[in-house]
Amino acid sequence: MSKIAVIYWSGTGNTQAMAEAVAAGAKEAGAEADLLTCADVSDISAYDAAALGCPAMGAEELEDSEFLPMLESIEPALAGKKVALFGSYGWGDGEWMRSWEARCADKGITLAVTSVMANEAPDDAAVTACKELGKALA
Repeated sequence: MSKIAVIYWSGTGNTQAMAEAVAAGAKEAGAEADLLTCADVSDISAYDAAALGCPAMGAEELEDSEFLPMLESIEPALAGKKVALFGSYGWGDGEWMRSWEARCADKGITLAVTSVMANEAPDDAAVTACKELGKALA
């Protein structure tokens, strides 16, 4: 059984709802999935895979007071693991996700599946995509 960390930061609850769907999908596929906020994360070595969720902030950037410092601390440990990204946005066209995907590539982190974005609260299609993301990591 694979063990998956579903790590997220959410300001409005939209990305949290996506994280919950990712964890549910992973569990449906038979994996053990831990739902973690940034504050809960210090070491991810015990996990086979990680799903990372962060909404777009400011000028389409990752949240920089909690999420970004946590991400920087675990990036070296993500190389070689199955990794997936998800998050919500309220404006723009998803530039924050493309920048985040490029950051992963620059750090040697290979994404296992296509990233999932939701405009504002995740609709049924986004929830389904998040569940599929979780299943793919399992």
